[in-house]
Amino acid sequence: MHFEKYFDIAIALQASDLHLNSGLRPAIRLNGGLKFIDDAEIIKPDDFNAFAEEILPSKKFNEFNNYFNVDFAFNYLNFRVRANFYKDIRGGSGAFRIINTVIKNFDELNLPGVLKKLALTSRRGIILITGPAGNGKSTTLAAIINEINKTQSRHIITLEDPIEFIFEPDKSIINQRETGITMGNFSETLRYTLRQDPDVIMIGELRDYESISAAVSAAETGHLILSTLHTQDASQTVERIINIFPENQQDHIRLQLAYSLLCVCAQQLLPLKNNSGRICASEILISNPAVRNLIIEGKISGLRDSMQTGLNFDMHTMEQDLEKLFMLGKIEYSTALEYAFDKTYMKRIMKNAEA
Repeated sequence: MHFEKYFDIAIALQASDLHLNSGLRPAIRLNGGLKFIDDAEIIKPDDFNAFAEEILPSKKFNEFNNYFNVDFAFNYLNFRVRANFYKDIRGGSGAFRIINTVIKNFDELNLPGVLKKLALTSRRGIILITGPAGNGKSTTLAAIINEINKTQSRHIITLEDPIEFIFEPDKSIINQRETGITMGNFSETLRYTLRQDPDVIMIGELRDYESISAAVSAAETGHLILSTLHTQDASQTVERIINIFPENQQDHIRLQLAYSLLCVCAQQLLPLKNNSGRICASEILISNPAVRNLIIEGKISGLRDSMQTGLNFDMHTMEQDLEKLFMLGKIEYSTALEYAFDKTYMKRIMKNAEA
């Protein structure tokens, strides 16, 4: 691999991403920040195209040339690499997410224990992991699936684009399927998946009306659904799901969602003190009777109040988790304020915490 030295550098520095762009020097994302690799040469378009042709299967390489974008995943050393090849005005480019094949557990990832509890005790419903790109949603899903796999006998099917973490079946049967390789049309694949006796279905991302509608229906038929959404917080997640449906269907989806949703975990990765790494901060919405009523009645703005006062139900807001991380000495005050969804509320509770 012509560019393997850059992958070696990214892995050695524990970077989350590597960027290879024609006409630019290679860059890595380290602790959330982007920096160019020292003394690296500018990438020539012909060199990048040769690399793409080498690494991509012929079908994917043709897709890259014809449609100028393609997703792909491959193994490098002991790592899994999720790649997106694309073209811009300078030529071919690629963004490469470097995934450690060792799946971390809940404690290592600083994940809320209620996620594990729900995953291990629920036989039906939807658990959603949300947040911006690059904030560990896939890693959290992997931790949940790995916990089920190690402790319970279930049939787990994953529908991904592309496959990121590869699971070794332990107590569970695990079938992993990838768009364009081991599965075709999403809705048709999910329909057949429901006939394959699954207990748990992991959908890599809910992107559109089709995938959201299919996930809700699958949860209603008695399956545990795990998936992700690119939404900032729990309230926005519920609102996004409802609003993606036509207006004349929204009353029905509110009712479906209220009784199928188990949990929304909105998460962010933020820098530790002294920039020594990153830690996960989360917001948890649990569908208890009060939350279900708010969703059915369309009072989405009230979900935040339910989280603020729902500690007894294992709920918390992002600001409450940021306050906890600050009090534990994990993050700086400025970091807590920067990553808060409600900065006015954050200032108030931090002032009380320091008093």
